[in-house]
Amino acid sequence: MLSKKTSPYIMAEIGQAHDGSLGILYSYIDAIAQTGVDAVKFQMHLAEAESSQQEPFRVNFSLEDATRFDYWKRMGFTLEQWKGVKTHCDAVGLDFICSPFSNLAVDWLEEIGVEQYKIGSGEVNNFLILEKIAQTGKPVILSSGMSSYEELDQTVAFLKERNVDFSILQCTTAYPTQPEQYGLNVIPELQKRYLVPVGFSDHSAKMETCIAATALGAEILEFHVVFDRQMFGPDSKSSLTIAETKDLVLAVRNIATAMSHPIDKKNTAAFTELKQIFEKSLAVNKDLPQNHLLTFYDLESKKPKGFGIDAARFQEIIGKTLNKDLKQWDFLNESDLL
Repeated sequence: MLSKKTSPYIMAEIGQAHDGSLGILYSYIDAIAQTGVDAVKFQMHLAEAESSQQEPFRVNFSLEDATRFDYWKRMGFTLEQWKGVKTHCDAVGLDFICSPFSNLAVDWLEEIGVEQYKIGSGEVNNFLILEKIAQTGKPVILSSGMSSYEELDQTVAFLKERNVDFSILQCTTAYPTQPEQYGLNVIPELQKRYLVPVGFSDHSAKMETCIAATALGAEILEFHVVFDRQMFGPDSKSSLTIAETKDLVLAVRNIATAMSHPIDKKNTAAFTELKQIFEKSLAVNKDLPQNHLLTFYDLESKKPKGFGIDAARFQEIIGKTLNKDLKQWDFLNESDLL
């Protein structure tokens, strides 16, 4: 089953924010460990196995890489370095989660010792890599960013046929995602359609998206993190900062606690004492003589409750006659009426 220390299960993704530096990557791990998330997420790009010189995606964004293949090459680490990364995550109490983008990466991750796999939006219908992962018997977190329901249905059927334990994340592949693209409505749709744990993968660089997703029942949250959104990198503008991540975790935990403690509005027993203090009794707003016929304009409501007729009953009092003189601001009781 999916490792879940808490609900929702929160993954902070470093992605390519390390820019090929192992030292920066370790710095991210240490910073993320202080935020309260459950897991840190990586991407394992092995250039020769997954890319080519012809790959067109984001070719011109980098100042030092002539092709996307060259970028993936620079972003890569050796198997031994990845093992060290996993060991460091274990040491600081973070689950190590990684998205593979080739079958070779799955082999490496098995040797590293991952407990679950994250499937990026572009790999949802890559049945070759899904078959490779299914053979490991490990749980899968499936991101649905570029998939229609028809495509997701095929992938879900593929995983079910192989008895893979999986969850699905609502995701929009746009960087940064704009409010009209969040697709928060898809969270309950996925829950109803597939009857598996559903979460939210965010690229908005906003805290409110994951908070809203939690309120809608998301059991897993994923978002990119960066030290500063002005840093170089393909995902910087779509990421939360470390400080924002700390605030988000606290907010999400509070919302999750609230969601797990529904309030019964039929039962106000817990407010009995407060109701006595804050609810009000009827009083008169001017000196009134005996035999005065009470009107709406004679009445005021004053704290506390119980010293006069309940203010909620004012309509019953209009038209009744006083049996004695009352001073301005005196409470009005049944014994004052004929």
